[in-house]
Amino acid sequence: MKSITANKSTIHFNKACYKSLNQHIKYKNFSNIFILVDENTHTYCLPLVLEQLETHCTIEIIELESGEIHKTIETCLGIWNTLSDLNGDRKSLLINVGGGVITDLGGFVASTFKRGIAYINIPTTLLSMVDASVGGKTGVDLGTLKNQIGVVSVPDLVLVDTNFLKTLPQNQMRSGLAEMLKHGLISSPSYWNQFKDLATQSLDDLDALIYESILIKKQVVDADPFEANIRKTLNFGHTLGHAIESYCLSHPQKETLLHGEAIAIGIVMASYISTQLTGFSMETCLEIKQRFHSFYGVVSFDESEYVPILELMKFDKKNHHGNINFVLLEAIGTPKIDCLVEESILIDAFKFYAT
Repeated sequence: MKSITANKSTIHFNKACYKSLNQHIKYKNFSNIFILVDENTHTYCLPLVLEQLETHCTIEIIELESGEIHKTIETCLGIWNTLSDLNGDRKSLLINVGGGVITDLGGFVASTFKRGIAYINIPTTLLSMVDASVGGKTGVDLGTLKNQIGVVSVPDLVLVDTNFLKTLPQNQMRSGLAEMLKHGLISSPSYWNQFKDLATQSLDDLDALIYESILIKKQVVDADPFEANIRKTLNFGHTLGHAIESYCLSHPQKETLLHGEAIAIGIVMASYISTQLTGFSMETCLEIKQRFHSFYGVVSFDESEYVPILELMKFDKKNHHGNINFVLLEAIGTPKIDCLVEESILIDAFKFYAT
């Protein structure tokens, strides 16, 4: 697959990854290299990276505990202190090897340590390959509120090695699939239709779908790097999805949802809301619900939970002047931004999702 240049960063794929990494390290002459991992990527992914790495630089490994619960400013403080203790300087390089938590948090750490050091992302989950690989969004959560603290900062390189997907459990694959489906819904009916029979597709087919998903996001981000307009469409399903994800994180009795699992719920609900406000076809909406239910099942919510979840939407980053702004669909491939939605329709969306 041909390398992609996106917003001053270059994305390399599979065989080209490590040659490009070694050339970049040699050219930049970094003083030392830090590699950020969690316990899973330390075991399953780091050995491959180290095997391919050619450098005389000192390499230090920093390991975090996995999971969204550790995507906090407190974790960043620990890493900043470690970088300082191990003589990190302005010419250091941080390589983030992991899923979205590692790449989001690691990018934020690098962008703020000594007012910014170079970093490279090696996403190891499907979600981080198709979502975190493009756009330069970095950051951490504030309590259970998603991505409230962060900066936009692009990595030097992104290395997408789909061999890492062989290490993933199915729920992690499904989590990434939600963002790919979203890309089809907001931009490309033909891309959306390629997911009708996912079970019969080979890894080579998946590589092509990943590549196209990254291209879709790249085109949006290139047109609107700082989310003033069209980039907001990438948040389809995220207004409710993030609220649901935060609610489940803060309520131990609820099963914690992976990001993509929560976004899948948000997409079904946003599709229903679209039928009520933009003229989106109910027939198409039902097709979307059926496809998402077949991939993800149905998560149950008691009616008493609807309003507390909706309350969390007031922290959504797309809000302006106290208004909660939704991304909706007029048709597949035709999104509409900055839509206001009455609470009664939101309640109905929960009920539609559940049936």
